[in-house]
Amino acid sequence: MKLHLGCGKKYIPGYFHIDAFDDDHIDHVCSIDNLEFIEDNSIEVIYSAHVLEHFKRQRLNKVLLEWNRVLVKDGILRIAVPDFEAIVDVYNDTKNIDLIIGPLYGGQNYLYNIHYNTFDFKSLEKYLINANFTDVKRYDWRKTDHADVDDYSQAYIPHMDKENGKLISLNIECCKKNI
Repeated sequence: MKLHLGCGKKYIPGYFHIDAFDDDHIDHVCSIDNLEFIEDNSIEVIYSAHVLEHFKRQRLNKVLLEWNRVLVKDGILRIAVPDFEAIVDVYNDTKNIDLIIGPLYGGQNYLYNIHYNTFDFKSLEKYLINANFTDVKRYDWRKTDHADVDDYSQAYIPHMDKENGKLISLNIECCKKNI
């Protein structure tokens, strides 16, 4: 089984969709930091795009440990978050703060759309290793089974300019550590 956590309006064929809000394609409505309805070691892949930054810093390890709990041995966690380093580059290149407000702080138009965290590779890698993940590396969204789903893992500035723009999503894949 594959999970799409915090999927929002995005549907990926072959995935079980979980979100805090109900929609036609949502398989289970709940907060994605508590997957108690899922057995230990039962999920092959977890995918979550631009969701982890919505959790407060002191909750991150607990969230990642919960995701680790449901993954099978050598299961894959694929996550995308706003890339602080790329966002800073965009600001330094353009001096236009309006381009980076959303990726830094979220839309802030409802309770779950607030960013409490920002990450670069090193900081996210540290959280993942602390939550018993290994083989932390970047992934290319073009080489995934969800490449046809236009989500925030494909966030570019200028918006949607995938040929000439700057990717502002930090796309990370790792495996459940064999303990």
